[in-house]
Amino acid sequence: MACNPYHHSHKIRHSISSLCKVKYALPNSSITAFPFRNSPFHPIKFSNFRSLSASSTAAGTSTPTTFSWDDVVRVSQPEYNPHDSSGLRGFFDKIKACNRGSEMQSEFLPFVIEDQIVGYIHGSFAENLRNFQKVFILSKDNCDGGHVTLHRMLKSAEDRSRAVGEVIKCLAEKELIPGIRNELYPVTSSFGAPVFFSLERAAAPYFGIKAYGVHMNGYVEKDGQKFLWIGKRSPVKPTFPGMLDHLVAGGLPHGIACGENLMKECEEEAGIPISLSSRAIPVGAVSYSDIDGHRFKRDVLFCYDLKLPEGFVPNNQDGEVEGFKLIPVAHVANVIKRTHFFKSNCSIVIIDFLVRHGFVSPENFGYLDLLQSLKSGDCS
Repeated sequence: MACNPYHHSHKIRHSISSLCKVKYALPNSSITAFPFRNSPFHPIKFSNFRSLSASSTAAGTSTPTTFSWDDVVRVSQPEYNPHDSSGLRGFFDKIKACNRGSEMQSEFLPFVIEDQIVGYIHGSFAENLRNFQKVFILSKDNCDGGHVTLHRMLKSAEDRSRAVGEVIKCLAEKELIPGIRNELYPVTSSFGAPVFFSLERAAAPYFGIKAYGVHMNGYVEKDGQKFLWIGKRSPVKPTFPGMLDHLVAGGLPHGIACGENLMKECEEEAGIPISLSSRAIPVGAVSYSDIDGHRFKRDVLFCYDLKLPEGFVPNNQDGEVEGFKLIPVAHVANVIKRTHFFKSNCSIVIIDFLVRHGFVSPENFGYLDLLQSLKSGDCS
């Protein structure tokens, strides 16, 4: 069942031959409008910091950011901005950065397999698929604007994965799909539904498929205060280099369960042994819907909490993290509100943590709007 009560069902109850009778609806991805109270806000200025706009942080960047841990600590302090409001506007700004482009949804064609919508492909990008007529079929119907499907001869998941994989290689060679990861994502109408085929991870947003991930906040309690372990991404990572991250996160590939994947990521990213990572608690999910040019990200992130011993210090094993720092939770909230230091979707996961652990309360104006906006995408 979808978490967003307004999202349209992806189940199409008609055969492909009767598509003209069906109005394909794009999923609802709008954020509730919120009338912010006026409050003084002083932007951060660093002489050596390349400012990141919400747009650039959501889209990803290959240019490393240049802030230091000292900058993070300094801006996190309550006294850094004594006029800072206790309002939620900074949180809403970060959520909005992951939910752009709703006005461009009409430019995308439904990607249909076995009468179910599994993704959305931009009309211009779909033109590239016309060269592969033995794999992709582009239909143009006057009533629904058309759709994309796979050739009827591709009946099994294995045949589809192989054929589509060859197309992705060709598109990658033409630099139409950059950053090939050699990691497969399942193509399905919703989580737990039958898998129609597997798709290269880098191609997922170009086909608008549902993508899932596991994200974990690792925290410590000492002297009556909660702290979060925060990671700083390697400056050579191809996506969001040098930005802040929570302790552990990873996409959910085909053929692995959430819990198993989380334990694997815990070991690789933070050196957390299974004896500890197995204690991680699943606490819910967040979702967002982001359109950036031909890319349509429809992501659901499963959230986990792990309470760690005071003496544990994370140690990256795969070279993707530059370092870690233990920061009071309230100070982490200040960094999210005041800066664009965090990878955009990580901000959403931490905001969810702040709500669940009482750092945001019903007394904060806009509390219910914030809860709703954490599932701005199709959460199914």
